[in-house]
Amino acid sequence: MNELSNDIPEPSNLRLLRRLVTALMVVMIVGFLTLIAMLVMRLAPSTPELPLPSSITLPDGSKAATFTQGPDWFAVVTTDNRILIYDRKMGELRQTMEIEK
Repeated sequence: MNELSNDIPEPSNLRLLRRLVTALMVVMIVGFLTLIAMLVMRLAPSTPELPLPSSITLPDGSKAATFTQGPDWFAVVTTDNRILIYDRKMGELRQTMEIEK
């Protein structure tokens, strides 16, 4: 008697809504994958660092207070208020700076 028929066409506003939800889902998945890829690229080391020398000879018997490093240099701050900047590859003293009191 009252049978539901599958021949009834889908309303156009319902079809539009279904397409919008599907498009939103695809955009969100692509955005999430892009975010993950950017995090992986950012956290991965970009260039291999040069190794530090096994020992450093400070001039004039100075004593090291602190140490810092850059991509191709490292620096030693001494207790007599000097900054000694060394070449990381060769281990040679590149520059000396006096710290004013």
